[in-house]
Amino acid sequence: MEKLEFMQDGENSSASHRSIWVNGPVIVGAGPSGLGTAACLRENGVPFVVLERADCLASLWQNRTYDRLKLHLSKRFCEFPNLPFPDDYPNYPNRRQFIDYIQSYADHFDIHPQFRECVQSAHYDETLGLWRVRTTAATDPADVESSPQVEYICRWLVVATGENADCVVPQIEGLRDFKGEVLHVADYKSGEKFSGKRVLVVGCGNSGMEVSLDLCNHNAHPFMVVRSSVHVLPREVLGKSTFELAAILMNWLPLWMVDKLLLVLAWLFFGNLEKLGIRRPSTGPLELKNKGGKTPVLDIGALGKIRSGSIKVVPAEIKHFVGSNQVEFVNGCRLEFDSVVLATGYKSNVRSWLQETDFFGNNGYPKTPFPNGWKGSRGLYAVGFTRRGLFGAASDAAKIGADIGSLWKQESEQQQEEKTVSSISCHRRCTSHKTILNPIHQSHSVENI
Repeated sequence: MEKLEFMQDGENSSASHRSIWVNGPVIVGAGPSGLGTAACLRENGVPFVVLERADCLASLWQNRTYDRLKLHLSKRFCEFPNLPFPDDYPNYPNRRQFIDYIQSYADHFDIHPQFRECVQSAHYDETLGLWRVRTTAATDPADVESSPQVEYICRWLVVATGENADCVVPQIEGLRDFKGEVLHVADYKSGEKFSGKRVLVVGCGNSGMEVSLDLCNHNAHPFMVVRSSVHVLPREVLGKSTFELAAILMNWLPLWMVDKLLLVLAWLFFGNLEKLGIRRPSTGPLELKNKGGKTPVLDIGALGKIRSGSIKVVPAEIKHFVGSNQVEFVNGCRLEFDSVVLATGYKSNVRSWLQETDFFGNNGYPKTPFPNGWKGSRGLYAVGFTRRGLFGAASDAAKIGADIGSLWKQESEQQQEEKTVSSISCHRRCTSHKTILNPIHQSHSVENI
């Protein structure tokens, strides 16, 4: 039987094949969701352990984002719990500023994740009433069995791997035979190396639009595949964030009416986008976001490049790749390209490691919709699955921190009471014992006298 060790947050585990008791929650994921939850637990006096498969904080932001990226929403909607952005940050911080903020956040709350620990499985042990979380240092699935393994045992498990854990790579016929460079947007950094090249961008969400704009600014020739309908909204209206404006309106108006107003604003700003090959969904932008998690595009200049013809829109799905450099679309059109960028998004990976079917659905999201999808049963929690970005993650983190903090406080008080009662009982036993002994000693003394 493996030795059971005890671990507090901030300690490192290095030995292989061992079991560790965690005196507090285990948080899986050291991105914004996990860090925010850890900070809220810290504020409530609860110890914790954060597990992260990468070698750094917020690996999505540090390793899988392009250079020109900025926050799409105003910073006030993107700050983590209990620590705002620095005052000198712009309203839309860039990638480097956001990464610096993440690091300063971890330093401020003294958060030290266990890096290079990839969770292989997590299940609830009915017999013990505890969670068992098995990790390995292996990044290659083929090396899992031979790599050092650690099993963390805990009462509370916080799933903070989020909505963007793994890349979505579509299976397109003939793609493997394409001779040019093919990369997911997670591996795209800058359009500099694509100068002069014809690049097919698959996807027209915020990433697809921004990558197309970046390619255009680096003298490449981007062609953007618009496979489905999409809402495009201005990022700001009269100097105010569109999202902030919508949030204010939601305090006074029903959602459907706010959606109508947003569509009117979009039409006033952009006109009829169908002329550009971009169709709008029949469902409003906020309703669509709430129901399916599809985020509207916040334009930062791509539409202007589309109007000028610098970014070409291909309003049809890809049928297949032909030969070494051609793509045929479902409308029969064939075009040649030098490179392909897949701006096809990300997905949750929870179902690949969490052995639980009641709280999380097959899509890796909590079955209960926002705002109640943060807490399951038997000590299971989820943060960062609200489809509301950093704002939703911060909201979940605060709730989880308060909930576990309350349980921790109750148990601490109960233990203190039990300790006090035990101490009083011990004192009474000792006093009683002394009372019995003293007369004996006195009688002996009398007798001796």
